[in-house]
Amino acid sequence: MGKWKRSQAYADYIGFILTLNEGVKGKKLSFEYRVSEEAENLVATVVPTHLAAAVPEVAVYLKESVGNSTRIDYGTGHEAAFAAFLCCLCKIGVLRVDDQIAIVFKVFNRYLEVMRKLQKTYRMEPAGSQGVWGLDDFQFLPFIWGSSQLIDHPCLEPRHFVDEKAVNESHKDYMFLECVLFITEMKTGPFAEHSNQLWNISAVPSWSKVNQGLIRMYKAECLEKFPVIQHFKFGSLLPIHPVTSC
Repeated sequence: MGKWKRSQAYADYIGFILTLNEGVKGKKLSFEYRVSEEAENLVATVVPTHLAAAVPEVAVYLKESVGNSTRIDYGTGHEAAFAAFLCCLCKIGVLRVDDQIAIVFKVFNRYLEVMRKLQKTYRMEPAGSQGVWGLDDFQFLPFIWGSSQLIDHPCLEPRHFVDEKAVNESHKDYMFLECVLFITEMKTGPFAEHSNQLWNISAVPSWSKVNQGLIRMYKAECLEKFPVIQHFKFGSLLPIHPVTSC
């Protein structure tokens, strides 16, 4: 784990997550974002011909991102594989910095929709879930980016996400609230009992503090846990060698 935390892969991955976190700050899912020409071509060609050599390596992350077909489970490690897939597309130039909002709002959000459908259809088991003491059975990143969206919101405060009316009115605009809605659809009983860790976050005074706390929690509970990282793949794009200082 020490080698992983000192690696170029770790630095690139967490850097990518934080860049997107900054990009979506204060923006709704309906925000009009610019998509580069390369990203639009991605829909039709996936990866341009001149970058074909990178396809096998990049494809590994995509394959790992939809859960385990044998155990029929899914968790934050699979979610991280999809984020790594997007990170690799940025590293080879298929996606650009200009695409950061579209990466979260269009691509990652669509990925969430697909995974939620799979979770409902196949009743997938949570991979490595901490149960009531975990943030969520399946996802983590949409809570980080979703809390960033809500920073400096004029009306919605952290205490409002446990309010059913507030969630129903605004979930289509904010990833965090969409996650909360999905949890309430999948679980029964008082929210404070089935999602205690999330319930506690509603007492935090600002979305900025929620966002900072979730980033620390993601590093500690996901990126620094061997059961999650043992399945992470390394290669030329996300190498295991130590970070090289300039």
